[in-house]
Amino acid sequence: MRRRNFIAGLGGAAAWPLAVRAQQSAARPVIGLLNGVSFDTYPGSMVAIRQGLREAGFVEGQNLTIEYRTANGRADQLPELAADLVRRQVAVIIAIGAGAPAQAAKAATATIPIVFANGGDAVESGLVKSLNRPEANVTGMSFATAQLAPKRLELLCEMVLDADVIGYLDNSRLTVSAESNFKGLAAAARALGRKVVSFDSSTDAEIVAAFAGIAEQRVRALVISADAFLISRRVLIIALAEQQGLPTIHATRDEVALGGLMSYGPIVNDMYRQAGVYAGRILNGAKPEELPVLLPTRFELVINNRAAKKLGIEIPLPMLIRADAVIE
Repeated sequence: MRRRNFIAGLGGAAAWPLAVRAQQSAARPVIGLLNGVSFDTYPGSMVAIRQGLREAGFVEGQNLTIEYRTANGRADQLPELAADLVRRQVAVIIAIGAGAPAQAAKAATATIPIVFANGGDAVESGLVKSLNRPEANVTGMSFATAQLAPKRLELLCEMVLDADVIGYLDNSRLTVSAESNFKGLAAAARALGRKVVSFDSSTDAEIVAAFAGIAEQRVRALVISADAFLISRRVLIIALAEQQGLPTIHATRDEVALGGLMSYGPIVNDMYRQAGVYAGRILNGAKPEELPVLLPTRFELVINNRAAKKLGIEIPLPMLIRADAVIE
């Protein structure tokens, strides 16, 4: 996977958009945070966003107001939540989640700047035409999930050598790039001589049903999508996997700390901090189209040794050496 670190050309450009900024120039600026799931799903995300805003000179409650909107996993609520922020005439919208929140924000306004912290491919999903020169009012951080899913599969196969059938749990209702994620995963599985079976879940009941299907199809290991709803249900997913003795790989270390076998992905709080920085720079006058979409440059592999022992898995030495953290 190509890892590129775009350096934004950030100058003191004229305020953008002028109409919104003119309305808020005499008062404390207001930004909107649009989230597909509860803000508790990513424990450090809000701390990181506030840190980025602070780096740009904005502190909530002092010279900045933040309006919070969450769909709590209900993707159908996102359009109205985005429209509400537009009616509120916020100066910037920060959209958090794997595509759907950013898409809802983009559909709601062509003038208010949008900074996304997005788990999918921003170009493929249509959020922007180009990473280097995003169009109009949209820019942000792309976590590049489609490229990471095959890597997670490869790592899981390295850990579980006899896993001939591997499951993939995703949520197509909230993850815009769900289909392309699976295609990339399936291609990687074929190259490794493995089979991948996909399971789609957007409610707790569907997650339980998916694990019943996983047992029926004799799945030997499971890749969990970086979908925000599934991450918000990590306790349920990890418990069900433990009941079946199923090795799992996740997107963030939070799942591993709760009992998942392993995780691989970007250090997401770095990206959330950058989202805060971008929002602050826009408040200071930068134009969204001048701010390249950023890709992650720091990744981590985390392994839960206790979970491995419960599963009867001996962690390969090369993997232990490569791991950024091992939970004992």
